[in-house]
Amino acid sequence: MALRTEAAVAGELEHATGRKNLLQLIQLRWIAVVGQVATISVVHFGFGIRLPLESMLAVLACLVAFNIAGLLRARARRPVTNYELFLALLVDVGGLTAQLYLSGGATNPFVFLYLLQVILGAILLQPWSTWTIVAATVACMAGLALFGRPLALPPDHDRGLQSPYIQGLLICFALNALLLVIFVGRIGRNLRERDERLADLRQRAAEEEHIVRMGLLASGAAHELGTPLSTLAVILGDWRRMPQFTEDPDLLQEISEMQAQVLRCKAIVGGILLSAGEARGEAPAETTLRTFIDGLAQAWCSTRSTPSFVYDNRIDPDLPMVSDSAIQQMVCNVLDNALEASPHWLRLEAELEGGTLKLTVMDAGPGFTPQMLAEFGKPYLSSKGRPGGGLGLFLVVNVARTLGGSVSAHNRPGGGAVVVLRLPLAAIALEQHDGSGS
Repeated sequence: MALRTEAAVAGELEHATGRKNLLQLIQLRWIAVVGQVATISVVHFGFGIRLPLESMLAVLACLVAFNIAGLLRARARRPVTNYELFLALLVDVGGLTAQLYLSGGATNPFVFLYLLQVILGAILLQPWSTWTIVAATVACMAGLALFGRPLALPPDHDRGLQSPYIQGLLICFALNALLLVIFVGRIGRNLRERDERLADLRQRAAEEEHIVRMGLLASGAAHELGTPLSTLAVILGDWRRMPQFTEDPDLLQEISEMQAQVLRCKAIVGGILLSAGEARGEAPAETTLRTFIDGLAQAWCSTRSTPSFVYDNRIDPDLPMVSDSAIQQMVCNVLDNALEASPHWLRLEAELEGGTLKLTVMDAGPGFTPQMLAEFGKPYLSSKGRPGGGLGLFLVVNVARTLGGSVSAHNRPGGGAVVVLRLPLAAIALEQHDGSGS
């Protein structure tokens, strides 16, 4: 399956964040409806201040209807746009203005709830929309001061908390603070999650671009090396038949060794060309998981010098698969790194775990540093201290990720490192697996 483009995934993240923010506004509106019902009841029936209940309840009914429509809209697959969030905040400003007009105008202590709409607009909307919200709230505030009818409240501000107006101001301040902490915090978290995922996406795109450049370089080098290696093979073949070499057993043995190494170099070049073209399935050979891992371990061990290589294949049941050079090179790369760190002992384990193939490579070397474990798989991060180091594990991590798998690492309690590769069976096996294994 083709990888999605960065723009497509970024669009999906933006849509998901917009939907979450729309749901936050809907939830805030429900709280506003409940709060207004409670406030109207306390003021009208508790304080005995007469309010136009029918008109105020009609405004509440409109807000409820708009919220229900918002819930239906949130279920749709279409992306939530800036215009929709802008419209939602304008409706909230209009509803608040209507209620304030009916309950004292600019003298109503809850007039400072306009600040909540302005702050939400500054966080959620584009600049032009935010400034439009600011202009709308200022205009509404001025309109309330010009046309609103003040409530019949006694001039008792000097009574402190015993004054209904001061009590209203205190409640308004507490509501503003509480709602800002809760909802601005949630919206900010939504936006941070989006930014973090976008940053991760850009990092992955940069790494994949780096791999493409490396693949092109490797492919070009492999093509260039093909001709001199073929020439060396022909020359060595000629030397092998020359009397000067056939009469000297030591020279003949050295030529045989040189021919074997040239053949190995040609096989490596062929593997580079195969992998650089992403040729999964080119000249496919059907095999099984157990046979494939057995052959991989045997081929690796036969070309490396290690006193103790422990191999434990616990794959059961066995499953059919197509031989894949990318997986082979990925595992060999991990084994090569382990051999460099621990020339005298390393271990390879293969088993099925759930719906994945689990390959574990262990060594008895110095292990990973904390920095390498924290940034495992990043390019040019190596404990070997040589230029260009760290690319092996970087390629391993990205090949596994392309197949839908993962690579993790940790240090052994008794010393040494452990690298675990997990590859989904759905990506490598020829048939579905029920996920059970011994």
